[in-house]
Amino acid sequence: MASSKEYRDYILEQLSEVPDVSCRAMMGEYLLYSRSVLFGGIYDDRLLVKIVPGNKIFHMGEEIPYKGAKPMYFVEDVDDKKKLAEIVDKTVGGLIK
Repeated sequence: MASSKEYRDYILEQLSEVPDVSCRAMMGEYLLYSRSVLFGGIYDDRLLVKIVPGNKIFHMGEEIPYKGAKPMYFVEDVDDKKKLAEIVDKTVGGLIK
């Protein structure tokens, strides 16, 4: 099942406090970037972020974005913009080397 454009638009609005967010369509799903770093995506209308040591503090559950992929963290509460910005900041920080 592909993600809807409406859900994508909602997530992008919720990410409005995250610096330099961009989104790229990929085979019916959406890849999400901040400061040119791929931090997660929208898969089957679920916001998933990469697993890094810094974002473990949020105690998110792991889910598989698609068959054969590595697990990612499922961001269940996407309504809290500030917390969402913190999650993305910790995730991007853990990916920048």
